[in-house]
Amino acid sequence: MAMVVNCVAYRDGAKTRDITVEEISDFVAQPGTFVWLGLHEPDEALMRDVQAEFGLHDLAVEDAWRAHQRPKLEAYGDTLFVVLRTGRMEDGELRFGETHAFVGPQYVVTVRHGASSTYAEVRTRCEHAPDLLARGPGFVLYAVLDFVMDQYFPIVEDLEEELAAIEEGVFRSRPDREAVANAYELKSRLMAVRRAVLPVVQICNDLPLYRALIPDEIRPYFRDVSDHAHSILDVVESGREMVNTALTVNLSLISMKHNEVMKRLAGWGAILAIPTMIGGIYGMNFEKMPELHWTFGYPMVLGVMATVCLFVYRKLKRAGWL
Repeated sequence: MAMVVNCVAYRDGAKTRDITVEEISDFVAQPGTFVWLGLHEPDEALMRDVQAEFGLHDLAVEDAWRAHQRPKLEAYGDTLFVVLRTGRMEDGELRFGETHAFVGPQYVVTVRHGASSTYAEVRTRCEHAPDLLARGPGFVLYAVLDFVMDQYFPIVEDLEEELAAIEEGVFRSRPDREAVANAYELKSRLMAVRRAVLPVVQICNDLPLYRALIPDEIRPYFRDVSDHAHSILDVVESGREMVNTALTVNLSLISMKHNEVMKRLAGWGAILAIPTMIGGIYGMNFEKMPELHWTFGYPMVLGVMATVCLFVYRKLKRAGWL
């Protein structure tokens, strides 16, 4: 895939034309015009060219090139640097990427790394709203934020379905070790989503403070993004609680099963102790035992053992021990 995905100049909310990276400085010098440059995993040389065209700060450029940054909002002079964690499901696996956005008075630069959907859809949506696009790069930043958050809704839905399957395995009559392992793995993924989404709330709260880049008309849109982030976080927190509850109940069920087994073993031990005791007495071989030379002594002892064992068995059965 090309490192330069798109480079377009906009004037008064309408697309002027596609331009090259070398032409950027000419267009950003024109009043009422801004440039939107989209990059995908650029190399250092390209980032240095972009830095020269827009006058970007060294630290922000290094972060955008190397990636592996936490979600954050930083200001470098009249430029905002925003880092977002993107997420998507690939072959049933949750994978994360990053989007870095440079927002200045007359430009927006988006840099994608790792698992991330293309922003062609975002660009189309912006171009179909010329009144808002005319407000400048602030609206583009909102559109990117909104798109990134919307990508998490299918993810949390898949995680909810996975949670339902895990709960079914955890609450089976027989312990399911695989379900327990999957529950811990699901909890880890929920925590990863939380770490990616939670900072967006603070970013949306802080962005309206930069009035030079975020016009009054655009600020309510960032509250909408914040609401989306809160909705995702609510699902994540609910999922975490349900996983914790399922694991706690599973441990309780296993403990109850162990107790049932111990009760049964104790009950059968009590029953077997009766013939063992009687047989032990006869094994002592006393010389003078009243029943030793009695014809019916042996059958009577067997009958007593069977009767007492049956009596104890019925008592334990009624008590729920057997």
